[in-house]
Amino acid sequence: MPAEQAKVQSPEFVNGIETEKITKVVSEINADKNNAKWKFRSENHWLGGTLNQSAFKDFYALGEENTSRTTPFMLKADEPVSLSGNDAALNPTEYLLHALTSCLTTSLVAHAAVRGIAIEDLSSSTEGDIDLRGFLGLSEDVRKGYQTIRINMKVKSDAPADQLKELALFSPVYDVVSNSLPVELNIETYS
Repeated sequence: MPAEQAKVQSPEFVNGIETEKITKVVSEINADKNNAKWKFRSENHWLGGTLNQSAFKDFYALGEENTSRTTPFMLKADEPVSLSGNDAALNPTEYLLHALTSCLTTSLVAHAAVRGIAIEDLSSSTEGDIDLRGFLGLSEDVRKGYQTIRINMKVKSDAPADQLKELALFSPVYDVVSNSLPVELNIETYS
């Protein structure tokens, strides 16, 4: 190959993650801290009863709108029959468990990848305790959401468990769930 031709290197994949893409995002954020301000959005529509559906499509990333998704991701939520639903989909609190566990998994695997730590296998079980007296308005002394969430992750890796836990705790969803944050709710009526 002539010296003036650039070497074509295949991207490095660790844990199935193309680490070069993460490194590029980090570089863009280091070059301009405004590139770190991302916005994810959803549109939700009530379908009747306890059934509703959210659409996720465009988002804001790296200083611009990202419209690369040609079709939205659609998620339905419902309630079990015992709570007057049709059990047509997970209920929102179950989605929260999924969001939390999947974000911890993604964070652990991605942060391990950029550090060159191989993960051979990873599985989790998650369980949340909720007292419906809060949600149903039967007691002001009981919170409306989960009182406790337990996650047990089993990871096959040469890295020590405490290091893997540190990496998992980079999870944005873990941060949201384990720390309070302001949520602005605005309701408009129309006829």
